[in-house]
Amino acid sequence: MSFTYDYARPALTTDCVVFGLDEEDLKVLLIQRAIKPFKDQWALPGGFIQVGEDVDDCARRELEEETGLKNIFLEQLATVGTPKRDPREHVVTVAYYALVNLIEHPPTAATDAKHAAWFALDDLPKLAFDHADILKLAHERLRGKVRYQPIGFELLPEKFTLTELQKLYELILEQTFDKRNFRKKVAKLDILEETDELEQDVARRAARLYRFDRSRYRVLIKQGINFEL
Repeated sequence: MSFTYDYARPALTTDCVVFGLDEEDLKVLLIQRAIKPFKDQWALPGGFIQVGEDVDDCARRELEEETGLKNIFLEQLATVGTPKRDPREHVVTVAYYALVNLIEHPPTAATDAKHAAWFALDDLPKLAFDHADILKLAHERLRGKVRYQPIGFELLPEKFTLTELQKLYELILEQTFDKRNFRKKVAKLDILEETDELEQDVARRAARLYRFDRSRYRVLIKQGINFEL
């Protein structure tokens, strides 16, 4: 049986705020639009949901089609439906934020994107639509959640130094931590696995490499771990 509707319905899209981290900055991945509206302007990767398509599946599909990224941390952020946010028609978007290690995930533009590139959060171009507001919301979510859940490890390579871990939190939270106190807090959490490997190709004394122990973390969650840095 087919159904008809008496009222017009808004279109539905997804948009993804993808964060990455290098030695200097917390960055966001943007695509340069190849089509109107806002042709040639920079924007968040995203697109229209297909009929019969799951919203999460759409977010992952559009992210892969426009940037080449797949199999990454992705979490729903908010639903934004301001009537005039898109000049074409009333478009409601389901926004997501994603976390990747940008060295291991180089972007490649495709479909309706001319280019895809990483930008530092303090050096962003003018963004299309209301994407600047969505990006701000995602940044606030990241800064809040990283304090009580170890999602920041998604931004690091599989093996990392304690200095790299501290730098991650300092960049995201925009504050400086005392080295000794930070390492004491991390050790107390008991979620890192020390490897027998050291940094390679560094001029200074090579530091020990660690990895995030996901299985240990899952056990601690069941026991009621208080993850707070």
